[in-house]
Amino acid sequence: MVEFNKRRVVVTGIGIITPLGNDTEMLWSQLIEGKSGVDYITQCDPSPFPSKVAAEVKGFDPTEYMGPKEHKRMARFSQLAVAAASIALEKASINIDNIHPGRIGVVIGNGNGGFPTIETNAKDMFFRGHMKVSPFFIPMILPNMAAANISRIFGIKGYTSTITTACAAGTQAVGEASEVIKRGDADVILAGGCESGISELGLSGFNVIKALTRWDGPPEQASKPFDIRRDGFVPAEGSAILVLEEEKHAIDRGVMPLAIVLGQGVSSDGFHLVQPDDYGRGASMAIDNALSNAKCSPRDIDYINAHGTSTPMNDLAETRAIKKSFGKHAYSVPISSTKSMLGHCLGGAGAIEAAVSILSLLNNEMHPTINCQEPDPECDLDYVIDGPRKKTINTVLSNSFGFGGQNACVVLQKY
Repeated sequence: MVEFNKRRVVVTGIGIITPLGNDTEMLWSQLIEGKSGVDYITQCDPSPFPSKVAAEVKGFDPTEYMGPKEHKRMARFSQLAVAAASIALEKASINIDNIHPGRIGVVIGNGNGGFPTIETNAKDMFFRGHMKVSPFFIPMILPNMAAANISRIFGIKGYTSTITTACAAGTQAVGEASEVIKRGDADVILAGGCESGISELGLSGFNVIKALTRWDGPPEQASKPFDIRRDGFVPAEGSAILVLEEEKHAIDRGVMPLAIVLGQGVSSDGFHLVQPDDYGRGASMAIDNALSNAKCSPRDIDYINAHGTSTPMNDLAETRAIKKSFGKHAYSVPISSTKSMLGHCLGGAGAIEAAVSILSLLNNEMHPTINCQEPDPECDLDYVIDGPRKKTINTVLSNSFGFGGQNACVVLQKY
């Protein structure tokens, strides 16, 4: 029997599809330059809403990653995930035929499933008739279909799961996958998250609860985490898939790992449907659990990739959570928010931010949090706001906190 703590989990490949590019080099260079992927919404008519900006993936052609029949049978969130998985497998130099089909798995986080597809088919039902919905409607919209399509297209038959913990899903998927490998139930897992819900239906739902920004200035300035003027998040789409692998399995293949998944932690606020615990108690518990699981102390963390949504309540609650977990050391750890440039990809955000955290480890550099021009006095930690910052980075904490009080954190370490 495999001893739980003897199997170390490493990352051997990263695949991304984001509003700032579909390869890690392009994404990283634009993040370091402080470029924003936020622009006016084109995927639906935003005119009925106060919020008219989003971070969309531009120029995405699913036929580059799958056949024409395949992509027509998938909602866009699945297409993005399959594309990112294809890139990740190539980057990891994995030939699935050389791995026992039961020893490779898929764990994907997703929040909304196929919002745009639901909207389209609802309109068809109401205006064309009840029997006019697509025969692929149900298998297109289910949140588990991203994992199912990856499994089906690449012939992966091992441990498969879908995490639907809202905005924490991508991070929790990476953490869950690492635990599956540690306990010996898989040698390789494609782990990550995806989302593509920019639609009139999605905008309606988020706008009526005042979760989205109402910024009417330049789109690239809409997401402003930790700034006193922040007024809501910017919706986004995208996917990131990490190839997680048992260390010896990777070394035996002759592959140099990119990073180590050192530990993970989850918790629940047990507080409110959509609002975070004001004092960050649940989020702090997830941070504590991740540090404990990683056998780290707060002083071992060199950088925090924050959840940082640009909502008034979340940014303050996260600041308080970090203070609660890190004590006085909270003021010594640099923090930045990827969402200032990529918007909030909901169920895919944590996976994208895990990928960005690994890029920070590889480059010993932290990207800036753009648009934080008037820092909130209550958000008084060391947020990286004046351009990128160079620093030796060995260990990163990445935070994700979702609707329903779902919290997940992951600790990543340089290999």
